[in-house]
Amino acid sequence: MTRLDRYFLPTEKQPPSDAEAISHKLMVRAGLIRQVGSGLWSWLPAGWRVHQRIVQIVREEMDRIGGQEMLMPVLHPAEPWRRTGRIAIDELFKLQDRKGADMVLAMTHEEIVTLHAAQSVRSYRDLQKILYHFQVKERDEPRPRAGVLRTREFIMKDAYTFDRDQAGLDENYAKHITAYDRMLERCGLEWYRVESDVGMMGGTGAHEYMAPCAAGENEVALAPGYAASVEIASATPQPVDLPPPLDEPELVPTPGLTTVEEVARSLGVPDGAVLKAYPIMAVDRGLILVLVRGDHRVNEIKLRNQLKEDFRPAREDEIAERIGPPGFIGPVGVDVPILLDEAVGDGGYITGANRPDHHLRGVEPGRHFPFERADVRRVEEGDTLAGHPIRIETAIEVGNIFKLGTRYSEPLGATYLDEKGQTQAIVMGSYGIGPARIAAAAVEQFADERGISWPRAIAPWDVELVGLGRYGTEERALAERLYEELQATGLEIVYDDRDAGPGEKFADAELLGVPLRLTVGKRTIASGELEVQIRRGQETRSVPLEGAAPAVAELWRTLP
Repeated sequence: MTRLDRYFLPTEKQPPSDAEAISHKLMVRAGLIRQVGSGLWSWLPAGWRVHQRIVQIVREEMDRIGGQEMLMPVLHPAEPWRRTGRIAIDELFKLQDRKGADMVLAMTHEEIVTLHAAQSVRSYRDLQKILYHFQVKERDEPRPRAGVLRTREFIMKDAYTFDRDQAGLDENYAKHITAYDRMLERCGLEWYRVESDVGMMGGTGAHEYMAPCAAGENEVALAPGYAASVEIASATPQPVDLPPPLDEPELVPTPGLTTVEEVARSLGVPDGAVLKAYPIMAVDRGLILVLVRGDHRVNEIKLRNQLKEDFRPAREDEIAERIGPPGFIGPVGVDVPILLDEAVGDGGYITGANRPDHHLRGVEPGRHFPFERADVRRVEEGDTLAGHPIRIETAIEVGNIFKLGTRYSEPLGATYLDEKGQTQAIVMGSYGIGPARIAAAAVEQFADERGISWPRAIAPWDVELVGLGRYGTEERALAERLYEELQATGLEIVYDDRDAGPGEKFADAELLGVPLRLTVGKRTIASGELEVQIRRGQETRSVPLEGAAPAVAELWRTLP
């Protein structure tokens, strides 16, 4: 039984001064969460109810595909992370115990679950397996923000599959796609499943589940039949009018003009006719000059995947020593490898001349400088796929799935004997989803100027009953009776029986966002009808007091 006169629901009239995201503002104001420190949040009782309703949906769908729930610790020995090479991740919390042993706080659990497989799996007969758990994750996030969207501690469901081969992994991966699709549909979110980069997880393929909203930090490229993270998306670039190439590049003075826009305006060409130079220092290959059209941007994820090694922007002294003065560098006559983006077509381009205050006109790739081709640019609005323009939306990443392959099983010795008695590495997949991010995304997508508007499946309660009038009055007695009758229907009911005015009660109800609000007051008795407000859409209806509880339950079942 939930009565607000004794419930811990500390609502606020004003949002935190540093809050920008709608979910941050409203989840604090509605009394769902409270901050402990930078990136550290407590879930208060009403917020925890939302979180756990999402957890239950996720659990049911994981069990439906044969997942086996377990629990692994947050505190790990450092050695398995050394063996996989992930000990160097900056966001990984590292510490020592009182005996001086190196430890880490888990940000994911690939290392530990793989060790369990290595200890237990012996034969091909022991495979397939799907193991999962809900556990706290720790991440030394450099810039926590947006309430529970980017934190240093959070709960995640992560699942792991263990298979004999790629075919088995593909089968389990497809099962998780089905399960994740159902999870987000049941949670009531708008969402996309997009192709994505494998990132620090490694492996051979990945998808992300994105919930579109303005507060998101991720971007999704969309076109009919296509959805991909901007980190890996490719598309046909918008055409650009180029002047013809010259037999020999023409040196033109450009005093003080160091940006693409300045040079293009001065020389009367579009930005896309200028080649933008991005010098980098790769770990193994050293200095490399990356070139993209002036109206495009380098995509560092694509570039890293192309190089298959890490890199950093080259320093000014490194650029000046090997190429020329920063602001005026170009590819003609330089003795460094050149990586040219695929969107750079035939024509005469403007490039830096590698001398102060000068550029070159009429430069033709291949004729005036050698290069290696690669897709290293970020797609832009208006690029096309199969003739359809793409659009780019911001979104919150709420889940991700990875084909890990043998990325973890090989360094950690997770093997099995096949039918021929030969040792093979176990083929793995990894699948994560964040209940906190789902909750925040739902707030972002459906809130209005009055407060939160929860999807039915994940609301903290199904119905809020607001009782007006003091104890001992006829209307309060009616509210008490209705509270008992509503609970008998199986609905989750929160009853506002506080000694507070109608304005405060209604404002808090709008803020909390329960799908249905029932109001019982003197008017209810006079009319013989119960006022019912549907939170989403602000629609108000009336139902007869006689049989009100089952009528409310039936109405609730029709809500989104």
